[in-house]
Amino acid sequence: MPKHLLLVDDEPRVLTGLQRSLRSMRDEWKMECAGGGAEALDAMGRHSFDVIVTDMRMPGMDGAQLLNEVRRRSPQTVRVALSGQCDRETVMTAIGSTHQYLSKPCDAQQLKDTINHAIALRNQLETDSVTRVVSQLKSIPSLPASYRAMLAELSLEEPRMNKLAALVASDMGMTAKCLQLVNSAFFGLRTPVSSTLRALNLLGIDILKSLVLSTHVFSEFTTGIFDATEMGWLWEHSFAVSVCARKIAEMQRLSPLAIDDASTAGLLHDTGKLVLASCMGNEYKMALEMTTQTGIGLTEAEREVFGCTHAQVGAYLLGLWGLSDRVTEAVAWHLNPCAAPLAADPLTSFSALTAVHAACAYHSCLQPARLSSGVVLDREFLEVQGIAGQEELWHKGCAEALRQRARG
Repeated sequence: MPKHLLLVDDEPRVLTGLQRSLRSMRDEWKMECAGGGAEALDAMGRHSFDVIVTDMRMPGMDGAQLLNEVRRRSPQTVRVALSGQCDRETVMTAIGSTHQYLSKPCDAQQLKDTINHAIALRNQLETDSVTRVVSQLKSIPSLPASYRAMLAELSLEEPRMNKLAALVASDMGMTAKCLQLVNSAFFGLRTPVSSTLRALNLLGIDILKSLVLSTHVFSEFTTGIFDATEMGWLWEHSFAVSVCARKIAEMQRLSPLAIDDASTAGLLHDTGKLVLASCMGNEYKMALEMTTQTGIGLTEAEREVFGCTHAQVGAYLLGLWGLSDRVTEAVAWHLNPCAAPLAADPLTSFSALTAVHAACAYHSCLQPARLSSGVVLDREFLEVQGIAGQEELWHKGCAEALRQRARG
């Protein structure tokens, strides 16, 4: 069935050019054009769209206002913004309602790739339950201590970039949002960025201040579902898995980019738990109580209550935000790596997925908790990958990496 695509721009020549550049996809996409925000909403009233691509600067209803309304009316629609490189202030106004940013003039292949990636991600991970959860999210909240430390650092006359990078790199919400922005085509990068320090250097302190102080994309995580100990465990576990995944990737002599992917995916692998707790707190409380009362694992309880797992939710969101396929894959299948699309291929090389799965299994055994996913190392997967028997070496490396981190 063809996917429905809505193109919005107040300049007829731009719309004609977009249609012409996408003509090769006419058998797969059914395209409709609108000359402004009001016209776009009228079109959405007649039928639904899988993807909307809109210019940001338009008279009357601008792109930010349109995308916010689309988010309210049709949260399952993938929302893509077109903006000029000099228009970063406008982009900031739409950051909470936009999945992807593309720069103008828009490269046809880049637009095709962005839309195809979003559609492929939906085909792989999307279910009604996943969409229902993700559509309610405005931002991934941050650990209160991290958020307050960020505010304090940014209030200084000369904030320290290394300090800011360390705060972001220890927090799921801040990392995810910074990488979303930097990996959008708006920044014009040729390869995806997984390094937090590089992302912050590209963003700059002024944009970071805007994210924290003006647009409020960074927010403090408050919930009655977790007590202080559990809240601390969730962030500690995520950061520990990041440290251990990086160490395992280094021990396997992966490339610097692959090592960054493993570290970032490790930090973000439990993002879905934050999303579920933030957006659907009462239901997530039911899932947690189910684990306590029945003894079933957390992921099984999530399926019972939501029809999906935190891994699916987190990966779908991060994929929509434009994080690399390697990071998204590791988040999606860290619980069950054998289910990954390339898992059965014996030629598949060691990847971030393997590193995150092994790191998560190691730390879950080291520090079990109610919020733990109960991950057990999949030895069959390791055998298929041709790397069975290295677990003891990895564990020693992880233990040393965590000790070094504790020593500061």
